[in-house]
Amino acid sequence: MIRAVAWKKDFLELLDQTLLPETTRYLETRHIEEAFEAIQKLRVRGAPAIGITAAYGLYLGMRAAPSRSRTEFFQTLKEKIDYLAAARPTAVNLFWAMEEIRSKLEKLTDTNPDLLTQRLLDFAIELHDDDRQRCEAMARHGQQAVPQNARIVTHCNTGALATGGIGTAFGVIYQAHRSGKNIHVYADETRPVLQGARLTMFELAAANIPSQLICDSMAATLMRQKQVHLVILGGDRIAADGSVANKIGTYALAVAAKYHDVPFYVAAPLSTFDLAIASGSEIPIEVRNEDEIRRVFNKSLITLPDAQCWNPAFDVTPPELITGIITERGIIRPPYVENIRSTFAAFS
Repeated sequence: MIRAVAWKKDFLELLDQTLLPETTRYLETRHIEEAFEAIQKLRVRGAPAIGITAAYGLYLGMRAAPSRSRTEFFQTLKEKIDYLAAARPTAVNLFWAMEEIRSKLEKLTDTNPDLLTQRLLDFAIELHDDDRQRCEAMARHGQQAVPQNARIVTHCNTGALATGGIGTAFGVIYQAHRSGKNIHVYADETRPVLQGARLTMFELAAANIPSQLICDSMAATLMRQKQVHLVILGGDRIAADGSVANKIGTYALAVAAKYHDVPFYVAAPLSTFDLAIASGSEIPIEVRNEDEIRRVFNKSLITLPDAQCWNPAFDVTPPELITGIITERGIIRPPYVENIRSTFAAFS
């Protein structure tokens, strides 16, 4: 399976997803500024992959800024974390990954900054492998939600291109196909950056999963025609009440699914939950460049060159529209406040 992020001994290799599916090009990322740019410009995307890239980027930044003491090391570390955190504000995995590494480093008794820097890389590699294992676990637990002969709608991209493993929602889909459930997938194109058309269809074809590409506006009609058995997609940040911030268009799918009595599932690791945020209204939403709407994938102009546009990258789906949240520890179901809290308490 293709890998979006890979550590190559002394540099970070990233698949430039802005060029897919026409061109496959890998970037040799050797500086923290290059990692920042890759995250901000969507060369790497998907909440888990962003977190993994940020962890390696943090190492690259610290490697290039040698410290003279433990105190100086942690001062510089904070500066690098703050810098990377500005790349994209919504995907909580970015913040979680860096804070996870900082917490582990602070527990070490080493005073040699060089040793701390090496341990930072070790922790980044461990975090990468941990995401692979979480993807496998989500794929297993998610089979409870996928019936035989299921026709599935998915949105954006949640496979190996977006994670450190086989994917979140895509991992569930892949496992269902691999186990012979005879599934069929409808992939939303996911305007305006077309992650579904460019990336998810690329992954579905590579896995030989029967699929069709649809415009975002077509999913509700398929539901009305009884052609959809469930919706499954990922999440970029999940609040304590079960509200899910995900790629723009997710909320519209959830409303349509509720109206047509179609189960609606989110697949996301526990690292995507932000229990410090009580509800979805508190989740910061990234607003991106207007040209992403004026042009088809930053190429052909499709409207007036000075047309005013509004381009939020994410929306928030309230918990009452969500059937279940598939995690590496099982499927969390309503009531979400209580069940999210108990899930974290059981595995803390």
